[in-house]
Amino acid sequence: MTRPCRVANCSGFFGDRVSAAAQLLDGPDPIDVLTGDWLAELTMSILAKSRGRGRAGYATTFVTQMEQVLGRCHERGVKVVSNAGGIDPQGCADQVRQLADRLGIAISVAVVDGDDLTGRLDELRAAGETFPHLDTGEAWTRDSTDVVAANAYLGGHAITAGLRAGADLVITGRVADAAMVSGAAAWWHGWSAGDFDALAGATVAGHTIECGTQVTGGNFAFFTDIGEVADLTEPGFPIAEIASDGSSVITKQPGTGGAVTVDTVTAQLLYEIASPRYAVPDVVARFDTVRLRELGPDRIEIHGVRGEPAPATAKALLTYPGGFRNSMTLALTGANRRAKAELAERAVWAQIRGGRGRFAESAVEVIGAHLDSADPTDQSYVRISVADPDAAIAGREFSSAVVATALGSFPGLYLTTPPGSAAEFMVGWPTLIDTSHVRPRVRVDGREVDVGSLPETRVVRADEPRAASCDNAFRGVELTTINVGTYVGARSGDKGGNANLGLWVQNERDLPLLEYLTEPDRLATLLPELAPHDIRVYALPNLLAFNVVIVGLLGNGVAASLREDPQAKSLGERFRAINASVPATLVPELISTEG
Repeated sequence: MTRPCRVANCSGFFGDRVSAAAQLLDGPDPIDVLTGDWLAELTMSILAKSRGRGRAGYATTFVTQMEQVLGRCHERGVKVVSNAGGIDPQGCADQVRQLADRLGIAISVAVVDGDDLTGRLDELRAAGETFPHLDTGEAWTRDSTDVVAANAYLGGHAITAGLRAGADLVITGRVADAAMVSGAAAWWHGWSAGDFDALAGATVAGHTIECGTQVTGGNFAFFTDIGEVADLTEPGFPIAEIASDGSSVITKQPGTGGAVTVDTVTAQLLYEIASPRYAVPDVVARFDTVRLRELGPDRIEIHGVRGEPAPATAKALLTYPGGFRNSMTLALTGANRRAKAELAERAVWAQIRGGRGRFAESAVEVIGAHLDSADPTDQSYVRISVADPDAAIAGREFSSAVVATALGSFPGLYLTTPPGSAAEFMVGWPTLIDTSHVRPRVRVDGREVDVGSLPETRVVRADEPRAASCDNAFRGVELTTINVGTYVGARSGDKGGNANLGLWVQNERDLPLLEYLTEPDRLATLLPELAPHDIRVYALPNLLAFNVVIVGLLGNGVAASLREDPQAKSLGERFRAINASVPATLVPELISTEG
């Protein structure tokens, strides 16, 4: 038995607080490994564009952080593991090496790559890969030369190999977000590739801290409750103390803002997941086995996690130009806002030759106050977005048409932005390929290190989503009206073109109420925007939670979506704001908006 490995995460995305690494290292509690997550599907598109323009294909802010803390990490023996390498991990490593040389610090640097499939697509096709879309099953038929980046998600075992070979700092390309934590924990505790439960536990811990302050009170549904006892102005960054059996304690540096509670950990566990079987390249972690326990202030234990053999397929993301998009927003004020919105849409399409069908894709959203609100001070907006392969059509042809309605449409009309040109967007195509085609590579100070192979892989068993039901048990019962957010917490996000809506209750007595609210057909009624889509609901009873996946809500993903909120960040809060009629027997104390 060895003591727990203390892994601290200093970044949840490209753009996170630069001072985080120094905060974690300067705190009173020591850490063993400093990780940082810089990558997301949108970030890969941004870095691909950057590289195409001759600029850095990695997260430059990581180098800035290393300039601040590299000396302290070296003195204290703190290992650093980061995916800041993006699509150019070697370039990132070279910059850090130059920094270390300038500061006079002798370090060993490992580079993990092998994720880049960009130049291998034709080879993989010849080997039988059809790159089916992860959600629709549609085969990818475009030419390989269209692709600006294609990356497989690597696992933590390559990181473990680098650390075992003596690396002080490991820089990776695209790896599973939790792999930085599980890879470090496997090195620390000497786990083998077959220690599925331990790897699964570390994977869950990695998922919990990968988004930084989202687990210490950031973006938290019940933030006003936490705000009464903890300052949320600047939440502290998280630390996972991972034990030799894979269980962990989530905490933060004493004296930092925010809080770590059962609810903040639950919220992050539900973020951007799909079915209970959470597949990463090293293991399948069973989120339906996760249990939480409060050990003390800002100390939440994660235990009981079960793991299954690694999946036989690896996730990959192909990124290619999707065309050009543009948006214009018209304000709706005063009375008759519904009629004004309808007139606005008709008037805009009338100014365009071919109307709405002129564009390859279009979307109309109403934002702000409800159109039927009787309050004359309420404000609403109609946002019209278009996309097309032709930049001119999606550009001035569209925006000028909107402007042309300014004096000939509804009263009170004004635009929130001037007309503009269209912007190019990228499409992310998520797919699966056979793991035999993925070749992780680790070089420590230029010397290649053997990664080894997984002892066992298996086709991941599919979790069946909850079936729609007619709720005969509640037919004819007395109903009462509740505000959903009084009882239900939510955290929402994106998984490619799908939206994820994680919902939980704080009290076990409210779980039947949550079960009632998450019946798939009822969800489509409560949030009509979900109705055209496949709604998949998965139970996570140990967390008093349900996870909802709305297939295709975000179109072709965040980089290409025409929605105002392309990552579905607001979906959870909009669900919590609903006043819903529910059986009175499901509500402990009847809170009715009807008096």
